[in-house]
Amino acid sequence: MDRRKRSREDLPTADSDHFKTPEQSVYAGLSRDGDLRQWDVEDTCRYLRQEGLGAWEEKFREQQITGVGLRYLTETHLENMGIGPLGTRLQILHCLKKLWQIAAETKVFNDPIHGHIEMHPLLVCIIDTPQFQRLRHIKQLGGTYFVFPGASHNRFEHSIGVGYLAGSLVQELNKRQPELFISRRDILCVQIAGLCHDLGHGPFSHMFDGMFIPKVRPESKWKHEEASLAMFDHLVCENALEPVMKEHGLVLPDDLVFIKEQIAGPQNTVPLRQGWPYKGRPEEKSFLYEIVANKRNGIDVDKWDYFARDCFHLGIQNNFDYRRFLKFVRVCEVDGKKHICTRDKEVGNLYDMFHTRNCLHRRAYQHKVGNIIETMITEAFFKADPHIQIQGSGGKMFTISTAIDDMEAYTKLTDHVFEQILYSSSSELAEAREILQNITCRRLYKCVGQTQAEERVEVSQEKLLDWAGCVARSRPQNDLQNVTLQPGDFVVHIINMDWGMKEENPINNMRFYCKNDPTKAYHICKDQVSKLLPERFAEQLIRVYCKKTDERTMEAAKKNFVQWCMDRNFSKPQDGDVIAPELTPLKASWAHNNDTEDNDEEDSQGGRGWAAVNGGQEKAKTRLF
Repeated sequence: MDRRKRSREDLPTADSDHFKTPEQSVYAGLSRDGDLRQWDVEDTCRYLRQEGLGAWEEKFREQQITGVGLRYLTETHLENMGIGPLGTRLQILHCLKKLWQIAAETKVFNDPIHGHIEMHPLLVCIIDTPQFQRLRHIKQLGGTYFVFPGASHNRFEHSIGVGYLAGSLVQELNKRQPELFISRRDILCVQIAGLCHDLGHGPFSHMFDGMFIPKVRPESKWKHEEASLAMFDHLVCENALEPVMKEHGLVLPDDLVFIKEQIAGPQNTVPLRQGWPYKGRPEEKSFLYEIVANKRNGIDVDKWDYFARDCFHLGIQNNFDYRRFLKFVRVCEVDGKKHICTRDKEVGNLYDMFHTRNCLHRRAYQHKVGNIIETMITEAFFKADPHIQIQGSGGKMFTISTAIDDMEAYTKLTDHVFEQILYSSSSELAEAREILQNITCRRLYKCVGQTQAEERVEVSQEKLLDWAGCVARSRPQNDLQNVTLQPGDFVVHIINMDWGMKEENPINNMRFYCKNDPTKAYHICKDQVSKLLPERFAEQLIRVYCKKTDERTMEAAKKNFVQWCMDRNFSKPQDGDVIAPELTPLKASWAHNNDTEDNDEEDSQGGRGWAAVNGGQEKAKTRLF
């Protein structure tokens, strides 16, 4: 045994290479955290000494080369300064480029959307954590996967795609406009923000914060962006990433603040400073906040990735090409602030982008069957909530709805809770299990109909429950089916459809430059683009579902729905004339719509006109009363 023991001389010592700490960042020892715009001549000379080029620092001192001038130095400039031979000049230029270009060894990911993409080692360190790997088990489109079999992609690959696109955009700006002084720190922070922007999503993505949390905790204003910030802090702390971040040139805590501001906007703890609400970067770098989550007009890399990725998996055509946008993107000054702009000829492509967004919502994200499946999953989670226990920090136990308060518990909460309930044998989960079994066997609630209100409706849980009761009580006077409907038999959805900025046209907040003068940006009105573009940019859809699906109940529920639409002065359901032909003629405005759209041609040819419609109403009244 003694011969197998390792001798003490073989063990590594504190002075050996095994225990050497990583080399310090090139910024170590330099003033003002490596911000080139603030470097003076001595900072420049100090950097040359660190890179082993101290023999030439007097040349730089003689010419008063500061950090601002470093970006513009060329081989000819160095030759005129008396620096030679050529090999030395090239070596100096190589060392200077390291200040603003990321040259670390990268890892290659093969992505079906963007091809082979390279990720910085720091990004790989973040990806290889339990908090980020959790996103592998959260469906990007939630319950839509139950309708579109191809929509099996997860938040994991979307987040990697956004991180890649964020880096592509900021590096394109850096290459095209060196006067912006985009640093390596800036590039890394933007990439990290793109990578981590969705860390806070819960099971089935938007279903969790859009349907489940409002139902079980109606007083809460919680959104997944809030959890993304908390999960990011948890990820950095639990995996001891602060030293790694410093090693790669980040300055903490400033850069951590900058990353979180890109994800969720200005933090509450940040006071307004001369009208600029951000703390992570100064106002002259305001354009950096428009890359990951653009609060100004919604044109950001998050949308670019999910447009391309979702269309690919859903089998829907994507009309927007972000690669073309990258060819024309540049930063211009608008009202004293620097904003991301594009060429004037690209305005039509941006309208196509938002048209693609609208198509995705109508055809997939707000699909009637997908929405009701998510409603059923929400009901199952609601019933199971008190009985699902998740261990969090300090051994404390949390439920599905309270796990959002503890990131250790939340890390363990993914789509798997669906199977946990479905395959459980606990009697406490019997009701929830039955709902999920109905989903699996396709015994779904049925859509009664869809309508629209004249004015925008404020959505609340109380409003939805009240309307469900109103539908149940809206029984037509001629109803002879004797079907008793209860408020609990109905589910009401209010769906907001817009271009991302409620009633506003987001492209009104975009600025464009022309080929002749790329430094000046201007606004392009909708009417300057096309007369065929929409007049309105938001609408609400009101859908009603019935939990009982037998034929007699569904027939009665549909008539109740039509009567309810009449009482509320909502728009006529698309199939209203089919499901309740004795009711729809009684509402004059509905008959007028039919007359103007369908009967004008018949009237001009001697066919039915207003008299015929009114006659139909009289007959309907006779039958009813």
